[in-house]
Amino acid sequence: MSSHVVYAGKLAIGGGHPVSVQTMCNTDTLDVDASIAQCLAVAREGAQMVRLTTQGPRQVKALAVIREKLRDQGVDIPLVADVHFSAHTAMEAARVADKVRINPGNFSRDRSRVRELLAELFEICRRHDTALRIGVNHGSLPLHILETYGNSPEGMCQAAMEYLTICQEMDFPRVVVSLKSSNTRIIVQANRLLVQNMKALGMDYPLHLGVTESGNDRQGRLKSAVGIITLLKEGIGDTFRVSLTEAPGAEIRFGKLFLPVAKDRSQPASWDELIVSAAYKWAPGLLDGTIDWKTLPMPFIEAPFASKEELKEFCMDLLQATRCVFSSPEYISCPGCGRTKFNLEETVRQVKKATSHLKGCTIAVMGCIVNGPGEMADAQYGYVGEGNGKVTLYKGKIPVMRGIPQEEAVQRLLELIESQQK
Repeated sequence: MSSHVVYAGKLAIGGGHPVSVQTMCNTDTLDVDASIAQCLAVAREGAQMVRLTTQGPRQVKALAVIREKLRDQGVDIPLVADVHFSAHTAMEAARVADKVRINPGNFSRDRSRVRELLAELFEICRRHDTALRIGVNHGSLPLHILETYGNSPEGMCQAAMEYLTICQEMDFPRVVVSLKSSNTRIIVQANRLLVQNMKALGMDYPLHLGVTESGNDRQGRLKSAVGIITLLKEGIGDTFRVSLTEAPGAEIRFGKLFLPVAKDRSQPASWDELIVSAAYKWAPGLLDGTIDWKTLPMPFIEAPFASKEELKEFCMDLLQATRCVFSSPEYISCPGCGRTKFNLEETVRQVKKATSHLKGCTIAVMGCIVNGPGEMADAQYGYVGEGNGKVTLYKGKIPVMRGIPQEEAVQRLLELIESQQK
């Protein structure tokens, strides 16, 4: 898909420019020194853009200081303000950030005011040379979209198109759009549908790709690679983020392996390279059903550094990432951000250790109550941080246990799941 160019600071997105790799800080934005240190670290790893959570006016002010101090050190990596639930905060952030992310699912509670608020935001962006990302997430769609389309690729596409139509009508081209899900089939279907809809209306906005809450380790890497690489191979996508429940630097190191798209993938020398190679070769066919996974020999992937048993296990993980068959628990976990108030990486490890024997269930571990319940759309069970050392446990989207001390929460989650499986 051809797209027009959008600049976030000095970074050109779309318009035939190379696909860029980005990440997001998991520091508290109010901790200016820690945030600067992480921005510098990911820039050294090769990040071309970095996002920071920007919940309100205090974070906007901190972001301004972070940006100024980075520029004083000669670092001009574009900074993106991640805004939810507040159109006013988005407008304030647009005066500071190189790019602002908004979510149609929570930009304005009053649907009748969306056009008016966007017009005001566009004008601020024009004055300050700020780009905008319209970021739609599966699981946090606007109510009127859910009532008509359900939580579906069509609904995600429609939510984006409503905002893009306003952008087009108001002649505001400085927009990147994203449709994200933790379900690899849904993100591929939704992005293909979005491209079709944009082409029909003469739109060519650049696309940001990503698999949300993909988790950590091999399972998380496979889900991210499967979804992103399938679309990149089709010429869809101008920038992307690999979302892992790991340090942001790991996202960049792994994401850089995806590019360039035409690179020869025939001699993988590590597990990460094998993941990328396998995604390029097998993911499109497995996702679309043009490869019948039931007829494949096991293992159907080779690597000189792995045993036959290890490769069989790898192949089963790939089949799970492409939604063909589920042989182990499916984990959905966010990468963490400035809203996370507990050690997310360690908690995910504890949850996996406690539940790895379970079959046929999907478990989400989310860093905060702000958008955790909505974003874990596919999960049967959820562990969501409340703050102050407390956790809420969910069955589907229904909270069933609140205020659980964090040190008890993993065991209580296991008991909840086992009680439902008897």
